[in-house]
Amino acid sequence: MAIRTYYHILGVSREATLEEITAAKNALAKVYHPDANMNTGIDTTAYMQEILEAYRVLSNPEKRARYDRKLCGGSTRVFRTFTMGEAENTESETSFVTYWAAAGKLNEIVETSVWLLEQESKDENLLQKLLKKLRKNLKSEKDLDQELEALSIQALTYVSTLKNAEIPMDYWQADAMNWILVHWSQNQHLDYRTLFAQYDAFINQNKSNAERLKLHTQNKQFHHQLKRLLTYAL
Repeated sequence: MAIRTYYHILGVSREATLEEITAAKNALAKVYHPDANMNTGIDTTAYMQEILEAYRVLSNPEKRARYDRKLCGGSTRVFRTFTMGEAENTESETSFVTYWAAAGKLNEIVETSVWLLEQESKDENLLQKLLKKLRKNLKSEKDLDQELEALSIQALTYVSTLKNAEIPMDYWQADAMNWILVHWSQNQHLDYRTLFAQYDAFINQNKSNAERLKLHTQNKQFHHQLKRLLTYAL
């Protein structure tokens, strides 16, 4: 069994900066905070305590230096959590957390593209009102297209990762991926694909019609926004 260190718990490298360590802790806390799992039937308190313990040490330069010296001496503590960072072996490379992180990045990219396209629409309305006076926005429009093209290429990378993992698009949203991550972490040898049906059953049993409709609408909007973004990669 691979040894888990504080770096593995937060999913960062040994060279990670304080900003990277803090960002990793915050991302994990959104998933593992007990308040976020009140309706899942899973007590994530122990996981959250390990995350905070790792952050407490690695965010303090003196404590981190002592911990690093301890690691170099070969004495480490074994944790039952998993890495969110770059995988160190074949097993961790294909763990569900890799796909969870990919979905998170994809959602961030789509949200950014939506904001950029909204700005473009606002600019276009303003230009129409000004009769596109002297075409002053030509350069900014070109820059915007280039930025959207770059985002679309990044998005394609994460789309390929998720499709190769046989994760249907209906589960790429944060709500589904977080639920599956929490349940998969209880048994990391479990085939995460079996959790898709369990997630659907959980939604049907625990969400109201209005809540299910809201999730469906959000998912439909995400698919539309992603499809629109990917046109810039063509």
